[in-house]
Amino acid sequence: MPSDTLRTIGIVGAGQMGRGIAQVAARSGFAVLLHDQQKGAVDTALRFIDDNLKRQVEKGTIAPEVRAQTLGRLNPASDLAACAAADFVVEAISESLALKSKLFETLDSACGPGVILASNTSSLSITRLAASTRRPTLVIGMHFMNPVPVMELVEIVAGQETSRQTIETTRTLAQTLGKTPVLAQDYPGFISNRVLMPMINEAIFALHEGVGTREDIDAVMRLGMRHPMGPLALADFIGLDTCLSILEILHAGFGDPKYRPCPLLRRMVDAGRLGVKSGRGFYEYASGETGR
Repeated sequence: MPSDTLRTIGIVGAGQMGRGIAQVAARSGFAVLLHDQQKGAVDTALRFIDDNLKRQVEKGTIAPEVRAQTLGRLNPASDLAACAAADFVVEAISESLALKSKLFETLDSACGPGVILASNTSSLSITRLAASTRRPTLVIGMHFMNPVPVMELVEIVAGQETSRQTIETTRTLAQTLGKTPVLAQDYPGFISNRVLMPMINEAIFALHEGVGTREDIDAVMRLGMRHPMGPLALADFIGLDTCLSILEILHAGFGDPKYRPCPLLRRMVDAGRLGVKSGRGFYEYASGETGR
């Protein structure tokens, strides 16, 4: 379906990424169908979006009527069948190939024949996800960065069978959402995490081996390399479980020991120290704190 005919965006998954994508899509003028299988997740997401918009109104960055219009475009979808009304669907559920493949199989049956199915996966194979559908030319990766309303980049990932028209439609949609699309091919971790995760992992190894304290390691990268956030604080913000999962995908996909996750990372995930979302990671966090 050409990008200029897109009116309604379906979003499956109302967690941190899904609600961010929903906010940006609604703010950009699209009707949004937001679904999550977890009871109450969509209501929580809508309250979170409303709070974000209220803060923007208070700061004077948007007018009150823009907030009202944005909220008016957000529609809860009680089940996946509701996605049949969407012109384009973005999946933003847990980073599991099995779960995503099952979802894509269901969406393939529920959605119209020309609807593009996009995954917000940060590392999984788009080609494998496409193989679970009867529309592999219409399956693509659309990897938003966190937090979605703030970050400019969207990584567009083409699978083996993804058509040129699907790529161009998705690229144009990203631009309409106010994002800068970058095209990546379907290799483990794509561009972003293939480069980022080894750096984070090496920072964890440096801490594990006592090369420096958490503060010193992060300060070197912030002050010496001009990174806005140190790698350990960034890992906390991403989620240590997510970092571990991506490193495991890189390690398995390339078979290269340079992607081997640091034992300290595994131990912290086993202990439930997942970063900001659990209140403890490499740093400790109060409720609502977003890292250093």
